[in-house]
Amino acid sequence: MNIEQLYSAFSQCASVTTDTRKVTSNAIFFALKGDNFNGNTFAQQAIENGAKYAVIDEKEYATNKQMLLVDDVLTALQELASYHRTKLKLPIIALTGSNGKTTTKELINGLLSTQFKTSATKGNLNNHIGVPLTLLEMTSETEIGIVEMGANHHKEIAFLCSIAQPDYGLITNFGKAHLEGFGSLEGVITAKSELYEYLKAHNKTVFINANDATQLKQIGSYSPICTFGEGTNVDVNIGLVNAQSEVIVHYDNTQIKSNLTGIYNFNNICSAIAIGSYFKISTTNIKKGIETYIPSNNRSQLIEKGTNKIILDAYNANPTSMKAALENFIQYTTEQHKTVFLGDMFELGSTSAEEHQAILNYLETHFNGSVYIIGKHFNNTMSNSKNTLKFELFEDLKNHLSGISIENEFILIKGSRGMALERILELV
Repeated sequence: MNIEQLYSAFSQCASVTTDTRKVTSNAIFFALKGDNFNGNTFAQQAIENGAKYAVIDEKEYATNKQMLLVDDVLTALQELASYHRTKLKLPIIALTGSNGKTTTKELINGLLSTQFKTSATKGNLNNHIGVPLTLLEMTSETEIGIVEMGANHHKEIAFLCSIAQPDYGLITNFGKAHLEGFGSLEGVITAKSELYEYLKAHNKTVFINANDATQLKQIGSYSPICTFGEGTNVDVNIGLVNAQSEVIVHYDNTQIKSNLTGIYNFNNICSAIAIGSYFKISTTNIKKGIETYIPSNNRSQLIEKGTNKIILDAYNANPTSMKAALENFIQYTTEQHKTVFLGDMFELGSTSAEEHQAILNYLETHFNGSVYIIGKHFNNTMSNSKNTLKFELFEDLKNHLSGISIENEFILIKGSRGMALERILELV
């Protein structure tokens, strides 16, 4: 089956899915394969669940006309998404970065959707499967598309750009994330800058934080760009008013109070405001877009539970985001006693021991509250403080907390997704 035939079938369907549990009436199902599953074996189930077509790549499953046989299902999904994107002829904004991608994407979508029909990446479906699915959700009614791109190896961003063909791009920051795949911070910068390279090669517009010297160096003298940040020599000037609790900014003679905590979210807010300004979103709607966004999914959530105030930032963690969260937490002014729960950071490769030790050293040097560190990597660090308690397993922490009462505390919970530290909410 060629791409035109596949696109014709796709055009007859109401939705796209790769999961039989999410099949809706008149959907098209792509039978992807993984290390422990073969989607071809679920194709008939997808049809029985209401799918109009199932895309397969093993001939023995092509039992009727609803089964669309291709050479490789994943490749077909990606090529279909790229083909669909060329048919759409709408502006697409792509963003990547080490930290803050999903929050920034949600802010951008919130702003732009006040005046445009937008379609954006759901959750963090930002990889070689998620990006095609995002594109295939866009329709002729979509006025602006927003595509989040994630990567943990070189050339992944370049590949995603070849599918999404963005007209605008933003890199939130460069940080020590996925070092196992990128090798070093320099490797991260090179890999994330693949978005810049695509935009440069196609003469597209870059949104860039003028307060980030590394990003300015990467973009060089390229134009067209839209700069943003604090200062007068920028296209979109945004000032930081306060970041003690919720981040408050000043833009166009207007004060905007977000529901995001942490000074590290200032740049995420600035990015969204700059893009809103570029697309001529009114200041009233920019304010509305920022102020109505409520963080969820364990990202920079400010929670009050009993007498405790909690910052839950346990969706993900790397050395850069971990240190930023700690710096922000330490500088908070509060009458409450402070407690930190830190979980292991993953995908750091050979630098893991060094990076975990560096975080603990920083914490024990600058913080005098209670410290709980959880996971085998943190458990192998050397501690010099009686305030630091180590727990290799979450169950060990759970048993310890069952015997004590934590009240009137200001608490930070931060760790990689695999640590699932949101479980601590049930213990404090």
